[in-house]
Order: sequence, then C-alpha cells, then structure tokens
Amino acid sequence: MDFTNPLVYGVPCFLGLILLELTYSKTHKKKDLYDWKDLASSLTMGIGSAVMAPLIKTISAIIIFNYIYELFNPLVDGVRMNIMGWESFGYAWYVWIACQFLDDFSYYWFHRQNHMVRFLWAAHIVHHSSDNFNLGTAVRNGWFTILYKPFFYMWIPAIGFPPEMVVVCLGIEALWQFQLHSTYIPKMGIIEKIFNTHTMHQVHHAKNLEYMDKNHGGFLNMFDKIFGTWKELDEEIDIEYGVTKPPNSYNPLIILTHEYKDIWNDMKKSPNLYHKLMYAFGPPGWSHDGSTLTIKQMRKQLENKEAV
Repeated sequence: MDFTNPLVYGVPCFLGLILLELTYSKTHKKKDLYDWKDLASSLTMGIGSAVMAPLIKTISAIIIFNYIYELFNPLVDGVRMNIMGWESFGYAWYVWIACQFLDDFSYYWFHRQNHMVRFLWAAHIVHHSSDNFNLGTAVRNGWFTILYKPFFYMWIPAIGFPPEMVVVCLGIEALWQFQLHSTYIPKMGIIEKIFNTHTMHQVHHAKNLEYMDKNHGGFLNMFDKIFGTWKELDEEIDIEYGVTKPPNSYNPLIILTHEYKDIWNDMKKSPNLYHKLMYAFGPPGWSHDGSTLTIKQMRKQLENKEAV
C-alpha cells in the first residue's frame, strides 16, 4: 500500500499560516512578535530542511525502515510473521492509533535526548536559537537532526508496523508540532489533561530556569508527566524565549554550526579523554572545572541558596 507523507500538503499550509499570523501580529498589539531578519533566518533553514527531507526520507523510510521491517518480519508462506511469533500488523484503524501512540513515545525520547546529549543538542539548538516564539520559529529546524532521528523509530517497524505507516505518523507528528508555536492560543481546559498544547510548548521554548528542559512531548503530555519533565505555564512568570548562549547572528550557517564549534573549543580545555567525551556527549553546560553548569546543577545551586 502506498501513502503520501502529510508534509507534502503541510508545507504550503505552513507558509500560509505564517503569513496570516505575521499579518495579524503587525496589525494588532503584538507588532514585535516577528523580527524580519530572524524570520528570514528561520525560513532559510526551513527551506534547507525541506530540500534535504526527500533524500533523508529515502534513506530512513525506504532503506532503514524497510530493511528493519523485512529483517524482523520475514515472509512465511506468503504471510509476514514477526520473529517473536505474531503476524505483522496491517492497516486497521486501531493499528494506526497504536502506531501514532508509539510514534509519540519515540518522539518524546528523541526530543528529550536532544536536550540531554550535547552533541545532539548542537543540532537541535537551531530550533531554540530564536528569542521569538511564532509560527516562523516552527520551521527553524536544524539540518542534522534528520540524520539520526530515524534511529529512535526503528523499533516500530521491527515489531511489525509497516514502514510507510511509520512515515505517515512521523508526518502527522510534524504537523502537530508546527501549530504549537503560537502565543495566540490560550489554555485549553480539559484538553490540556491529555494533549501537548500551545502554552505547554511555550514553556518548552523558554530559557527561564524553571522552564528549561520541560515538556518534550509530541501529541500527548502523558510521557512528560510519567517521566517527570512536565511543567505547566505560570502566567505570572514573564517568559523569555531562546537559549542562554545564543549564536548572536542571523547567518543561517552560523546558527546551524555554532554549537559544534563551542563543543570543539570546550574539548580542548582538558587533556583528559573522559572530559573530552563529556563535553561532547554529556549534558549541555557540563564542565570539568565547574566554569559552566548543567540545568540540574543550576537548579540545585538555586535550591541551596534558597535553603540558606
């Protein structure tokens, strides 16, 4: 069965919604919601991602996902049987729901590790590098995350879900994530009990210490709640968007690569191999001499000060 990635239809909608929000913001109270240079950088990186996506889709969906699917679900007398003993899944509506749920679980861990492992953060920081939060920021994607993202999802075709179904669910996930980048949608009541919403994603993009590394979910907020990373928006807190160490540039190439340069410079600070590996693969902010701190260390330091 052949499926079309929903993002094929989503891209024109993205551009239309960005234009709509931009126009509305300039004619109403939030005239500073968009910065022209910042928007240009975001759109440039978004276009780059869109150009690279077909190639990566070929590698991930056709090669990786299909290879894993066929390896773990070989044909036995004309029927695909999983090596664990069950028949591979078809296309019933409940299989689609199950696949989307597992996609969301995978997205949570993919997204969370992008914040926990500095080398992955170097790719993901691109998305957080703007101090604006709008639909333009939604397309401000790094070009390197799609190189490793498929590896977080390989287990889904391995247990029997068709590769094309996984690709469609990934597209639906991306559509949901795009529309979350708006400040015009208020809290949504009972919906927020289950789903990841706009105000929750505002928390995720904030650089306030109490908000950092929170709300990694895709559709659902249940995994954040289960694994201790959920945080509700406090309307009394003045949100600051962006990162604590911004690239200070509108040049897309600098935005895409500045954190890799910082990692390299930090690795040269110590001859110790363990220190070098921690600078690359430890949590962002880790340092061998305490000159910079991780978010957990900063929070602990703040707690100690408040306890005195």
